[in-house]
Amino acid sequence: MFVFSDIEPLYYLLPLVGFIVGLFGTMLGGGGGFFFLPLLTLVYATPAHTAIITSLVATLPICFVGTLVHYKQGNVDFKEGSLFIYTGIFGALVGTAIASRINSEMIKAGFGLYLVAMAINMMLKNKKQTAAAEDKNRKVKGGALGVMAGMISGLFGTSGTAPVLAGLFTLNIPLKKVIGTSLLIVFLNAVVAIGAHLSYSQIDLTLVYFLTSGSALGALVGPFILKKSSIDKKEKRTKYIYAAVIAAIGFIMIIK
Repeated sequence: MFVFSDIEPLYYLLPLVGFIVGLFGTMLGGGGGFFFLPLLTLVYATPAHTAIITSLVATLPICFVGTLVHYKQGNVDFKEGSLFIYTGIFGALVGTAIASRINSEMIKAGFGLYLVAMAINMMLKNKKQTAAAEDKNRKVKGGALGVMAGMISGLFGTSGTAPVLAGLFTLNIPLKKVIGTSLLIVFLNAVVAIGAHLSYSQIDLTLVYFLTSGSALGALVGPFILKKSSIDKKEKRTKYIYAAVIAAIGFIMIIK
């Protein structure tokens, strides 16, 4: 269930990595698990299943601290986020079950294609609907994206941020609330996925200690930088930037 790996010289870089991921994670609405997972597997040669659950644990301080700070700033919308929370928890359980049985590399490639398609959709979508139809479509799409986000957390140990952001964007709430609410959703998805992974995975506490020592500090600083920014005035442009980032992540997942 828990292991302690031997400390290597490269481990002393992890607090800095954690700080950067925590800083940008709380500014952009994600837990940073996507960066932790390839780092642990490619650079630190951590076994895949250990890397997945260790990555999930390392994202907890980012999401927890970020959610608290954003909540105090009024950037967490529990009402709009509730659909993603319920469906995300279900998705996390399903994703964890799949991760224990299926080749994760094939699923990562498939999800990479999905991210690219979703990013293109976010960039091109510009049609208006009636209020009733729009509300119905939002609920259906939000539920589907919530399940997808949870499944990604359970499958790969990543935050599943991209589907959460895409779903929250459809609700037309302020961008800072999108970011704060997404952190809460990602946090709950990670907690559920960790509990499910514990049945067959081991958490490397040495890696967790080094990563979280920096990520918790970065998570504290990020929301305050965001508060002083004028991001709401450039919301449309920022959404395109998010879409581009999502597409880039998708391409990386396909070629890895």
